[in-house]
Amino acid sequence: MRTTSARRTHPHHDAPDTSEDFRRLCAMPEGEERDALRQEIVNAWLPMADRLASRFRNRGEAIEDLRQVAALGLVKAVDRYDPDHGSAFESYAVPTITGEIKRHFRDHMWTLHVPRRVQDLRNRVRAASQELSATVSGPAPTVAEIAEKAGMTEEEALTGLEALDSFTALSLDAQLPGTGDGYSLSDALGGPDGALDVIVDREAVKPALNRLPEREKKILYMRFFRDMTQSSIAEDLGLSQMHVSRLISRCCTRLRDEALRDAA
Repeated sequence: MRTTSARRTHPHHDAPDTSEDFRRLCAMPEGEERDALRQEIVNAWLPMADRLASRFRNRGEAIEDLRQVAALGLVKAVDRYDPDHGSAFESYAVPTITGEIKRHFRDHMWTLHVPRRVQDLRNRVRAASQELSATVSGPAPTVAEIAEKAGMTEEEALTGLEALDSFTALSLDAQLPGTGDGYSLSDALGGPDGALDVIVDREAVKPALNRLPEREKKILYMRFFRDMTQSSIAEDLGLSQMHVSRLISRCCTRLRDEALRDAA
């Protein structure tokens, strides 16, 4: 098995001298020999890729996953590098690998789905806010100041500021700020509205309800919307409780029959 070119003195111990290997790689036709040399170059630069990945540890992603992403960036750099351009491979590989890792965070580490344009606005707004806060004392920078610093419109700055809270989501079991009684986000969630189940029924009886005499309409309103007792309705209208009961029963039967007939 052929070894890579001899190492040269370099400020980075994990940056091997593979310039001659790259020239040979570019001149070789597709085939097993070229694939073997390509893999040899990748293996030689893997320590540097791992080092770049380690810079992003403790940011919510496993280091092994970051190393895999860095290795992918390294492979892309090896495949795209052209030694005839004159620049050293390291100067091309480092930003390529770092960009691949940052892209991974941007595309895969957001809890909520946020468009890439909004993610970019968020990053620019965050950088501008941090720089303004570090250089200017006093209250927090305004939207106008952030927009001017980041070179964007105020509308774009507002979009970026809104996206600052979209990178991660709180658990529904998280206790709400300022509450000491264990009240969580899940306690603030709404539940099914029982009134939704009777919307269709209400709409179905509307035509028949409108055809009732005014006295019967009033009795049904007092009973079912004001929740008055039959005795209270009878006293209010000067009727007997028994008569009110018969009117309610007769009206409900009529409304039901007409609604069913209309539906049929």
